Amino acid sequence: MKKPAFTRFAYGLALVLMFALGSLAEQTGMLEELFSYREDVVYLVGQHIELVLISGSLAILIGVPLGTVLSRPRFARLAETAMQTLNIGTTIPTLAILALSMSLLGIGMLPAVFGLCIASLLPIVRNTYTGLLEVPAHLKEAASGIGMTPLQMLFRVELPNALFVIFAGIRTALAINVGTVPLAFLIGGGGLGELIFTGIDLDEPFMMLAGAIPTAVLAIIVDILIALLAFLIVPKGVNPLRA
Repeated sequence: MKKPAFTRFAYGLALVLMFALGSLAEQTGMLEELFSYREDVVYLVGQHIELVLISGSLAILIGVPLGTVLSRPRFARLAETAMQTLNIGTTIPTLAILALSMSLLGIGMLPAVFGLCIASLLPIVRNTYTGLLEVPAHLKEAASGIGMTPLQMLFRVELPNALFVIFAGIRTALAINVGTVPLAFLIGGGGLGELIFTGIDLDEPFMMLAGAIPTAVLAIIVDILIALLAFLIVPKGVNPLRA
């Protein structure tokens, strides 16, 4: 029986982490230096996760409905214009978006959440829009033939068949989000960026690694969790991981 793709990925990741930890174990001095920042890491990881959860949830709550609306025939002429407008969020460097957010909303978590949400929005909207447009026409014709209303067709036929593509967009967006959150430190948003950028400024590589390693691990964990969620939620017939 063929194993799901995310399971094979998880096994491979576990082997890589075991190899990395084994290599680090040989350098006890390095481990001692890294563990000296454990209290800071625990506190800042909490801030990091909070920023990801808030900004990522807002991006999903905005992006999925917006992509759904743009996929409706009546908005077909506006869809590409809207996509190009949203593309500004990825064209402009994230640091510039955060700086603009700071100039509008001040310093702290609020501008950080706003900037991170804008930077994460496009993959979710694009994948929702694309996934709904790619639902096979014969399924929609069959749903219409048995008397479904457009709203019933959307929730019972289109969204279930577009879920895998939508989840792919969410995975991309959250991976971007986790990797971008360290920049929030520069505008007072907190997170692991405090260790990364302070370590760079003070020329302390272990301090920098104490922030960079947890950030990388968080990105991997988030990706695996979203993949697992997609595996559990997306119907078997439209999920290639379960086919």
